[in-house]
Amino acid sequence: MTTRPAGLRERKKQATREALREAALRLALERGPDNVRVEDIAEAAGVSPRTYNNYFSSREQAIVAAVTAEREARVAAAVAARPPGVRLADAVIEAILTQYTDPGEHRRDALLLITTHPALRDAFLDATSAISEPLAAAIASRLGALDTLTAPVLAAAVAAAIRVALEQWLQPPPGVPATAGFVVASGSLPDLLRAALTPLEPALDAAEQGPPRPPGPQ
Repeated sequence: MTTRPAGLRERKKQATREALREAALRLALERGPDNVRVEDIAEAAGVSPRTYNNYFSSREQAIVAAVTAEREARVAAAVAARPPGVRLADAVIEAILTQYTDPGEHRRDALLLITTHPALRDAFLDATSAISEPLAAAIASRLGALDTLTAPVLAAAVAAAIRVALEQWLQPPPGVPATAGFVVASGSLPDLLRAALTPLEPALDAAEQGPPRPPGPQ
């Protein structure tokens, strides 16, 4: 009896979240991020500032969410969808490379905005942590792990590797302070992501193989 109302509430919440992040990005592109207030975003989305604060803690978080929204769920879904015969490390790396390096044509202007605004860059980097929970669930599902630590630890390590790669990619040019509103992407993002994730392959392989069996009687 409660399934339909609960589902309706979730859909309304999702619609509100989407309206807020799209309004935030549109206004930021039109006016520049520094000229957008939380009140402006809330008004454009048809909600109150108080409602806005239930979804996002800052304007930067809302703007960045227009690019990163659902990305973590898509990564987890891609990992879960790979056939069992595909190596877990390959499934994770390929899912991340696909979702983090192809923002879509309509989001390229947003990504340019983010990479040229220090506060947005910080929020963009902070958003990497959101991948941990859904990715842990996907890894646990593939492993059928009985312990409660392996999948969350692996997912947290993946999130950390992604952040390291993005930080390297978004480094300001030599001699330019990190607070400058200009950044030159350093190297190929796919290459940086793959390089950052490669050290985790042995751990992903070991988890997939399961705990070592005790030696038999001599």
